[in-house]
Amino acid sequence: MKFGTLLIHNGYESDPATGALGVPVFQTSTFDQGDLSQVREFDYARSGNPTRKALEETIAALEGGVRGYAFGSGIAAIASALGIFAAGDHIVAAEDIYGGSYRILNTFYKRWGLEHTAVDAADPENIRRAVKPNTRAVFLETPSNPLLKITDLRASIAIAKEAGLITIVDNTFMTPYLQQPLKLGADMVVHSATKFLGGHSDVLSGLAVTATEELGKRIYAVQNGFGAVPGPWDVWLVLRGLKTLKARLDAQGKTAGIVCRKLREHPHVEAVYYPGLADHPGKQIHDGQAAGGGAVFSFKTKTTEQALRFLGKTQLAAAAVSLGGVETIASYPVRMSHAAIPRAERERLGITDTLIRISAGLEDPEDLLADFEEALR
Repeated sequence: MKFGTLLIHNGYESDPATGALGVPVFQTSTFDQGDLSQVREFDYARSGNPTRKALEETIAALEGGVRGYAFGSGIAAIASALGIFAAGDHIVAAEDIYGGSYRILNTFYKRWGLEHTAVDAADPENIRRAVKPNTRAVFLETPSNPLLKITDLRASIAIAKEAGLITIVDNTFMTPYLQQPLKLGADMVVHSATKFLGGHSDVLSGLAVTATEELGKRIYAVQNGFGAVPGPWDVWLVLRGLKTLKARLDAQGKTAGIVCRKLREHPHVEAVYYPGLADHPGKQIHDGQAAGGGAVFSFKTKTTEQALRFLGKTQLAAAAVSLGGVETIASYPVRMSHAAIPRAERERLGITDTLIRISAGLEDPEDLLADFEEALR
């Protein structure tokens, strides 16, 4: 089946008990075990829930993986993925990853003795040079957040495999519709399902998908042990959102391209970052591993005052944390997603006070352009 069909027909298109065209919400914390003569699949909702199982098996099918796991937020999924490692282990991570990933590596896991080295993953050889005897994994995000830098997944995964390392890829921006890292050889994919997978800015959720049963068991041990799982209503909202993922991203990606090309001509805009632009660095690599530019782009104004004025004056873009909803969202990374990164490090990475990250919504692109022009005036 094509991806759009798989979103609707993946084994959970109807309830076998009632024929309902939707997965039931099993709003329960525990399950009757009968006379205990046989082990039942579900016993306690932290360990498993039929509604959650539907989402977990659906995302595994969409990513081309073996096992899927749902969490209470995107950072819970990322933290749980990192939770399979031990004190003294070392991870090579891309330097320009989501700010929450940076924060948990440099605070929580650093305190527990998990080491990591941040590298510019746009050059895969930097990954090779950072590998140490205690390295256990490579953590990547492409396109990166918020500058949309491209990492060559095939080359990076090959380097990791040579060294016997696990490759984990944050696929939030692209989603399995536009990019499937497991099919390129990655071992695990993580998502903030709060974003495009849920798609309506009304739920917190995270997902992880593994390429093997063995790795899946390690993730499940963390999921069940920490218990950072979503409730059944949140799961249901993500399942509902997934059904329109292709339709939404097709429209949002088209809008992102239109707006980016226009913004490049604006006298107050210094640079635009979007993999859908012909001269975006790494464009050829991106096109070889992804099926589109996505709906997220960033741009820099020429002054900080222009950036702040844009965020204050735009009427159609919410100045807010997050992305991937049906509404256009304008984020200010230095105060929002990447505020945890020290200023000097942010500026070294190019995350400046003039940078604005946009997640294109479903508004008409002409209306967005008119609004952006007014806000930049």
